[in-house]
Amino acid sequence: MLSYATYPDTLAVPLDLSRSHTTSTPMDTSSTLKPAEVAVALVEQAVAKHNTRLDKTFFKAVLAGVMLSFGGLLDLIITGGSPGLTASNPGIVRVLGGFVFPVGLVMIVLQGFDLLTSNLMIFPMAVLKGAIPWWSIPVNWIVVFFGNLVGSLFFAAILSKYDGLMVSDPYASYIRTFAISKAITPQWHQIFLRGIGCNWLVCIAVWQGLGAKETYSKIIAIWFPIWIFVACGFDHVVANMFSLPLSIMLHSELTTDLYIRKSLIASLIGNIIGGLFVGLPAVYFYLGDWHAGGMRDAEEARIERKTSDPGSSEKTA
Repeated sequence: MLSYATYPDTLAVPLDLSRSHTTSTPMDTSSTLKPAEVAVALVEQAVAKHNTRLDKTFFKAVLAGVMLSFGGLLDLIITGGSPGLTASNPGIVRVLGGFVFPVGLVMIVLQGFDLLTSNLMIFPMAVLKGAIPWWSIPVNWIVVFFGNLVGSLFFAAILSKYDGLMVSDPYASYIRTFAISKAITPQWHQIFLRGIGCNWLVCIAVWQGLGAKETYSKIIAIWFPIWIFVACGFDHVVANMFSLPLSIMLHSELTTDLYIRKSLIASLIGNIIGGLFVGLPAVYFYLGDWHAGGMRDAEEARIERKTSDPGSSEKTA
């Protein structure tokens, strides 16, 4: 409603009196979600993935394997291409290689692809809260596992070997030596324990990335935990799906049978436990009285549409 105020020797000035009766809603200006909000968002993400068609899940997992292998290839180029520095200061080389590897997970998170190691955390969380049925865990894990494997093997064969990038020294000899130190020399229980440490850090990275609200913050939040796990030499089951099969293709001492029995199974079980070390405390700390509600039937695309609709009153991820 407009009214006019008249002052001596001046024109009438319109006043908007309706503004005096409105109350402004405080805006959330924080750059991160609270831990409880992140925990809820992770469960809702699992619900959306559960309701996504399996063919979409599989091909998202294939692309996730490719994206992670891009980071793995860059890591191998730096570490394998520095034999002199490796001989004099191996720690620096591992730090440098670890620094570039996180680009793979950043691309996966920003594009919304499916990586097995993060699903090892979020699906048990959703099952514990009754948001999805128990059988969703083996179904999703199996589909995503083989999707990641297909993408990693494709990248190793086509974009690392047959294009000639890694077939000559110093890279080829480094990859053969890498396979020995990664999968032959360590004992089974050592690879298993390294798998726990690996996915503990990976799931922390996923947690922090989801908690950040804008792209630069997401990248930084993801980068450091992944940098730590690679530099320390922990075992990531999907990252190994690229590097160790590539060493087999380049005729290392590692065989397919030994890779599956020793590295693949040990790192997978360790990664499962590492994911639970992040997911289960989150359920205990933050989700004691939370229920899935209207999110039970939501798909990923539906969540995105609701989130982008300013008129929607439903709580969304």
